[in-house]
Amino acid sequence: MAVRIQRDTSLEPRLEIMPLLDVIFLLLAFFIYAMVLLIRAEVLPVQLPELSQGRPATRSEAITITLDAKGALFLDAVPTDLDSVVAALKAQVELKPDARVYLAADMQGDADRLPVFIELVNRLRGSGIHEFFIVGRPGEQ
Repeated sequence: MAVRIQRDTSLEPRLEIMPLLDVIFLLLAFFIYAMVLLIRAEVLPVQLPELSQGRPATRSEAITITLDAKGALFLDAVPTDLDSVVAALKAQVELKPDARVYLAADMQGDADRLPVFIELVNRLRGSGIHEFFIVGRPGEQ
C-alpha cells in the first residue's frame, strides 16, 4: 500500500513588515543625525538677502542680532533696543567666548533700517567687537 503525500504548492503572497521597519528606522536615524549637524543661528523669520561673495558658516556656537522689517532689534530672539544691545551682547560673549556673532536683517521692510544697521555696526566696532558675520541666503557668484 502506497502512501500519497499531497503538497500544497500554491504560495500565498506575504507582506514582510520587518525589512520595511528597518528601512524606516534607518531613514529616521539619518535625518535626526543630519539635523544635529546643521549650523543653526537663532534668527527670527526674516527674509534674508542673497549674498554671492560669502562663504559657508562653520560649526560653532552662535549669538545673533536680528533687525526685522519694522526696524526692531532682537538679540537671540529677545527684543532689545540699540542702546542696550552692545551691553547685552558683551555679556553673552563673556558667557560664550567661542561663539560667533551673526547679524541678520530683513531684506524688505516698512521702515528705513539702514541708519539703524550702520549705527549698530558702528557701536559694535566701538565696543571692541570687531568680528561679526552678516547672514544671508546663498546667491549666484
